[in-house]
Amino acid sequence: MPALVLACLAYFAVALPGSALGLLWPSMRASFGQPVGALGILLTAGVIASALSSSAAGSLLARFRVGTLVAWGTALPAVALAVEALAPSLWVVAIGFALFGLGFGVTDAVLNVHAAGHFGARQINWMHASYGLGATIGPLVVTAILAAGLGWRLTYGAMAILLAVLAAVLATARRAWRGGLSERSADDVTSRPGERPGDDGIADPTERPGRRAATPSPRNATIIVGGIVFTAVEAGIESGAGIWGFVFLTAGRGIPAVLAGVAVSGYWATMFAGRAVLGPVAERLGAGRVLTGAVAGVAAGAALMAAPGPAALAVTGLLVLGLAAAPVFPLFTLTTRDRLGAAPGRRTAGAVSLQVASSAVGSAALPAGIGLLIGVSDATALAPALLALSIAMGVLYGLLARSRRPCP
Repeated sequence: MPALVLACLAYFAVALPGSALGLLWPSMRASFGQPVGALGILLTAGVIASALSSSAAGSLLARFRVGTLVAWGTALPAVALAVEALAPSLWVVAIGFALFGLGFGVTDAVLNVHAAGHFGARQINWMHASYGLGATIGPLVVTAILAAGLGWRLTYGAMAILLAVLAAVLATARRAWRGGLSERSADDVTSRPGERPGDDGIADPTERPGRRAATPSPRNATIIVGGIVFTAVEAGIESGAGIWGFVFLTAGRGIPAVLAGVAVSGYWATMFAGRAVLGPVAERLGAGRVLTGAVAGVAAGAALMAAPGPAALAVTGLLVLGLAAAPVFPLFTLTTRDRLGAAPGRRTAGAVSLQVASSAVGSAALPAGIGLLIGVSDATALAPALLALSIAMGVLYGLLARSRRPCP
């Protein structure tokens, strides 16, 4: 089974429960007697675990095969969902979120490091599109289960079984992967014409600690920090819209729950479609051009959500935001090497791992902050918050784009 297919399968698996959280949280918090803002506790537990495991991906890749890490990274969320389905209190659910974060962080970082070194714009977007597909199906499944009068525990239990099956499939096919810090071959070295060993985001086995190139220049250090902040903000926008979109449309814009659930599913569907379609476009027009347009489109979608008018305008804005946000993270990951120049492979892999870790922080911290804002005001606060974040992201991207230089 090709590595791209396995990567898509892994991303699809972990996306299913993540996209359903916004729909399940109202009933979850009611069963535990918790306020809306209590979601921040769960997200904090998950993000800390995810950030730690993502940051450690480089070290793990030096010791274990890519396939093994991806299989275990998918199995842990299955265990986490089972824990959450049986949880007697919110604190046990928080433990489940931490387990899920550990697994997701490893899977996310390993897949992106591998993709940065072995995939092109089309493939890396297809990989992320599979996440959008899982995120699209998740809310639809949850909407159907809730409409049938069944609870959130049954939903998590069913998803736990599904992820366990997918993890078993990935474990069986774990030797189909090639590449990684511990799996180097001549084919990997020459996968892109004109590159030197280590330039593909994977470490050069001949690279020894203490070499002068191993120390980042001040310019590259600034770019790495800028990339970390950018991915945190982008992930926060993407996750914030997905988590709070249901509450925004129902409590803020008065849309019926079923229609709002379909709209949130549509948001994830546009992310799937955007990655599937814009990946090939990026290969033709250039990743930088498509990335620039996508960053601008995120702000446009947030502006439509914040604009006064009929509820349909807010739904349109949510869909536009999803479509525009779709290729941002994969293309930003793919162009990491260009911003760093001819950096050693281990440095590029490290930068990508840190960006994945920061995206985990942003995807939890910013939605948690938005939740607190909604708690002290109302659900309509989501739109101006997303607009402010998208403008900040656009300014930061402009600064990073000016520093970009192609690898020789």
